[in-house]
Amino acid sequence: MNTLSEVETRVLGSLLEKELTTPEYYPLSLNALVNACNQKSNRVPVMNLDENAVSEALRSLDKEGLTGRADSMDSRVTKFEHRLQEAFNLDRREISILCELLLRGPQTPGELRSRAERIHRFDELGQVQATLQSLAQREPPMVKMLSRSPGTKEARYSHLLSGDVQIQAPKTTTATQAPERAVSHRTADGERIARLENQIVVLRNEVEDLKHQFAAFRKQFE
Repeated sequence: MNTLSEVETRVLGSLLEKELTTPEYYPLSLNALVNACNQKSNRVPVMNLDENAVSEALRSLDKEGLTGRADSMDSRVTKFEHRLQEAFNLDRREISILCELLLRGPQTPGELRSRAERIHRFDELGQVQATLQSLAQREPPMVKMLSRSPGTKEARYSHLLSGDVQIQAPKTTTATQAPERAVSHRTADGERIARLENQIVVLRNEVEDLKHQFAAFRKQFE
């Protein structure tokens, strides 16, 4: 699959969002899709796309098998739908996280948990982290953990449908500049620690699930 442009990402994310949050108005006409792309809420950055830009993005996405014209009883108005499910076979949790990343860009697991609630409720932060791990372990990966910013507790994640994301380590303005190699080592260490923390959360969730399954199994013989 070719990498998606910023406009294609916005079109795909908007179609996905409207199917999940307002299914009674989905699929979308071209005019409704333009409005969805340009809305000021739940969008980073806010865009001002016209019908030509959205139509061109739809044609490109159609070639990739990610969108298409919807079968409609009303032949007077052409409507469009996404085909992300057919392309990637995502579950509800994965769809909700990917949708927010497409519409808002890189975010922390905490931000994703709060913002994705309108699509799917995550009871615990660990469920968000497990879902991010699932998306990151796909082949090819669909999300990536970015380097943790100084002074922050959570790493941010980005989708990879627009290609790899390169985040430069922040420069320091000290009297003695640290060697570039040391900066790269610290960045790599930070990424490794954050990745291990997320893996631990996933393992804990799996252990809890096994405990519940075992408890249910024991009740059958009590």
